[in-house]
Amino acid sequence: MIIQNVKGGYDFAPKEQKIRNYINEVLKRNFEEFGYLPIETPILCYFDMLAGKYDENNDILNEIYRLKDQGSRDLGLRYDLTVPFAKFIAINKNELKLPFKRYEINKVFRDGPVKLGRDREFTQCDVDVVGLSGQMIEAELLNVYVKAFRELNIEIVIKYNSRNLLRGLITECGCKEDLLGAVITIVDKKDKVTTEEFKKMLIEVGLEENETNNLLEYFSLDLKELTNKFKDTNNEMLKVGLEELNNLEDYLKATDLMEYCEFSSTLARGQDYYTGNVFEVYEKNGKLTGAIGGGGRYDNMVTEFIDDGEFYPAVGVSFGLTSIYALLKDSEKFKDNSIIDLYIIPMNTPKESLKLANDLREYGLNIDLDMLGKKLKKSLDFANKENIPFVIILGEDEINNQEFKLKDMRANQEFTIKMSELEKVKEIIKKN
Repeated sequence: MIIQNVKGGYDFAPKEQKIRNYINEVLKRNFEEFGYLPIETPILCYFDMLAGKYDENNDILNEIYRLKDQGSRDLGLRYDLTVPFAKFIAINKNELKLPFKRYEINKVFRDGPVKLGRDREFTQCDVDVVGLSGQMIEAELLNVYVKAFRELNIEIVIKYNSRNLLRGLITECGCKEDLLGAVITIVDKKDKVTTEEFKKMLIEVGLEENETNNLLEYFSLDLKELTNKFKDTNNEMLKVGLEELNNLEDYLKATDLMEYCEFSSTLARGQDYYTGNVFEVYEKNGKLTGAIGGGGRYDNMVTEFIDDGEFYPAVGVSFGLTSIYALLKDSEKFKDNSIIDLYIIPMNTPKESLKLANDLREYGLNIDLDMLGKKLKKSLDFANKENIPFVIILGEDEINNQEFKLKDMRANQEFTIKMSELEKVKEIIKKN
């Protein structure tokens, strides 16, 4: 037996998990400030439900963990939290009032290449809305990004595009409809390869050289230039895409978000379920090369899941906890900082010390105590090593006198506290 983690899966020690918990707490607080409600969905899904949202050329199909249960049912581990959310809406639609805004923070699994910021087992943090069309809600979701990352002290740039614009540009250059999916998959990789490699990949899937040249020309234009160039177009996808993007920009300007946002005509997002505007978030200073968040509009997914003749527009964004953790793990904020407020050292007073610990926890303090009967010096050394800021040494004299000394380990200062005035312990700890 080899005792080791599966590649792409990790253990997190207390100091590491504390940072992850902090990230989750910041995100939850921000999600709820915008009116999003918590849900939880199963890890195991039917494989057909997961795979049915991607075309056969999509890389995602190769990254779904696939398995069978004892009943020979074809199952998979969820790849993201979006498909399970669509399933949740389909099952619970009669009990939900639309628009429905939800968030979920949970594990997802991808059998893909492992690199910094990209693992095989990781936590996603998603916010989604069903029941709202248009760009107003999209602008709100980008505001969630800006506010949450500002609180996490991470500088970001949000790239945005429209899948309709992208499809329109590709068909405008002459691409046949049956090649559209394959071309979009390649376009999504444009920034990761050279221009020559990009052209070669497009030609290999069936585009002519003049078509690839036209496509590259379109991709060199900004949104204003594309809007002017195609203002009289009969290409419906182009027309819709330009309208979606210009509407979004109007909201971004009105809410002072443009300084965080950047139009990118080649942004596709890998998932084929996206139908309109799409987004990806990057650390502004290049500390990580990959995206630390992404999402977009996926109007057809929930509609197709329910299939009752009604339309269920949906849009959502995701935060990558692994990537965010990679950016924050060396931050000064988390150095030499214990989650324990106070350490109690019993000196032949185990029962009384246990009672004191329980009484102090009633004041919202995190309390630990020595249960090994270590010598005083070793207990103090332990508190110092673990960066626990306060210590109480509780001996028989303290019990008899009904008072003890609260020691500030950092300032080397002591406070005398009466047993009848335990609230002063909280006051001193929170003040210092």
